[in-house]
Amino acid sequence: MSRKLTLLLAAPMLGFVVLLGVLWGGLGNDPTLLPSVLVNQPLPPFQAALVDQPEQVIDQTDLIKQQQNDIALLNIWATWCPTCRAEHQFLNGLKSQGITIFGVNYKDERAKALRWLAELGNPYQLNIDDSDGQLGIDLGVYGAPETFLLDSQGVIRYRHVGALDDSVWRQQFVPRIQQIKSES
Repeated sequence: MSRKLTLLLAAPMLGFVVLLGVLWGGLGNDPTLLPSVLVNQPLPPFQAALVDQPEQVIDQTDLIKQQQNDIALLNIWATWCPTCRAEHQFLNGLKSQGITIFGVNYKDERAKALRWLAELGNPYQLNIDDSDGQLGIDLGVYGAPETFLLDSQGVIRYRHVGALDDSVWRQQFVPRIQQIKSES
């Protein structure tokens, strides 16, 4: 075989081996661990209407005031998101335990959001209308659901991508909440 023919046959094989290596290496990555430059930073400035009170516009300082010097969750959700539906009952349970949860209804319609909350319950102390997705962009949201853990000063201390359930709560959130409270 000529050298040129050998190279022509070897190049696709080498490319395939490299592609397999890249794909294989990605299998061990946890998709919920997406880096965020906002961790340990204050909530970005925003102004947005509330889902249930569209005439009322709030900003990040209003969220901090509502926290009453305690931790809070900021949950990104949407009615078009099946995973959000799966985590919703767990969020209702956290609310009944006294956890403050703020919602961000992401790229959704207000009427659909109100129907959803009437049907499934409303775990949110305040629910922000982000139908244009601007707050989501400012938070670096990849999609719904995502949940941010805020300390009492409104600093983002942790970001979780994906559904929040009992296992994630116990393994990821509870230790961080304990750490935040020990720092106070």
